[in-house]
Amino acid sequence: MSGHSKWHNIQGRKNAQDAKRGKIFQKISRDLYQAAKAGDPDPANNAQLRLVIDKAHAANMPKKNIDRAIAKASGIGGAKFEEVTYEGYAPGGVAVMVSALTDNKNRTASAVRSAFTHAGGSLGASGSVSYMFDRKGLIEILRDGLDKSEDDMLMDALDAGADDMKATDEKFQIFTDPSSLTTVRDALQGKGYDLDTAEVTMIPQNRTAVPEDKAKQYRHLIDELTANDDVADIYETGILPDDED
Repeated sequence: MSGHSKWHNIQGRKNAQDAKRGKIFQKISRDLYQAAKAGDPDPANNAQLRLVIDKAHAANMPKKNIDRAIAKASGIGGAKFEEVTYEGYAPGGVAVMVSALTDNKNRTASAVRSAFTHAGGSLGASGSVSYMFDRKGLIEILRDGLDKSEDDMLMDALDAGADDMKATDEKFQIFTDPSSLTTVRDALQGKGYDLDTAEVTMIPQNRTAVPEDKAKQYRHLIDELTANDDVADIYETGILPDDED
């Protein structure tokens, strides 16, 4: 039995690692699509696309996955993909926005609605929760190997045109107006910084504590949405009980 348990534990860890890797690939695929869609699908002429491709390589994303995401943006293969946003409430009254990239809106809408229903949440109309988020440009720079104090990093970020910065133990998070993201990104790269993230995202204005008796349902909703291949990003205001200080 001990041998079986050991195999079971190893298999469980492997499945968890595969799921985490899948989520990372899913987000990078979305970023590749958006970068190629917004600019030239040729990386030689698209700095943002080169940045995302570098991130894909660092995550050991297969070349076929990278090529497929770029092909979606350029319309190769005939399928037309659309960006769609869904809004709703998770258990405990937590606001959730779901950004999807799909070639079949009916399929995606049905799957997202089912995820909310299964978890005891509810899907709302457009605009029902988006007002609780601010659209911001986000640049992240990892602190590992970076010989910069928070004050120096902040000065460089402000000089580049950023609005604000937040420092954690792992990284510097630099916030910009969405229209200034490219300018700030290019300025920081010009100063020699290696960027881990440069994207437009949704930042919650406030956080909502998830009631302890709703935490399992809340996790189930996020897990089901994340497992959906059409879902590119999930923005939510929730704080789980074990996330609180």
